[in-house]
Amino acid sequence: MMKSTHILAIFIVVALAQLFVPARMIFNQETVVSTGTAYKFKTQPIDPSDPFKGKYIYLNYNVNSASSTTTAWKRNEPIYLLFKTDSLGFATIKEISKAQPNHTDYLKTAVTSYDDHTQTVWFSLPFNEFYMNEHKAYDAEIAHSKAQRDSVSNTTYALVYILNGTGVLDNVFINDIPIAEYVER
Repeated sequence: MMKSTHILAIFIVVALAQLFVPARMIFNQETVVSTGTAYKFKTQPIDPSDPFKGKYIYLNYNVNSASSTTTAWKRNEPIYLLFKTDSLGFATIKEISKAQPNHTDYLKTAVTSYDDHTQTVWFSLPFNEFYMNEHKAYDAEIAHSKAQRDSVSNTTYALVYILNGTGVLDNVFINDIPIAEYVER
């Protein structure tokens, strides 16, 4: 009788842990979206398909490097990015730092490379995959690629919320229309 009580207690603890972990992850993402600062990042798309991840649009961003007078940046070293909004409303780098800023709207990522000659730090933004309904993803890829080719009359961007080092990709837009809605038109 004692053994089955212990097994039941262990089962309940494991079940609660399995519910708590995903719930906490969802809560953290929702907190960033509801209280973080929204930035629009111009995109450059590539659309792969992964049998394990499903259909998604892989996004490249115009914001992927910054000048730095600080020397000795190393590959995979943590980097903290502060953003500002340009005159067109898109995110640009305000400041990069090796130390965590005192602000709440910074993004933590890693250095991918550093060019001593030009004093340029290269990095990758951690919100580069936008998942979609499998039936709309291919059409979204085509629409996004066409919009990118005609960048004079089309604007494509990702809306990202940033809070305390985390960035959450909320949606991808073509001419201020969410991509899923754009595809349906």
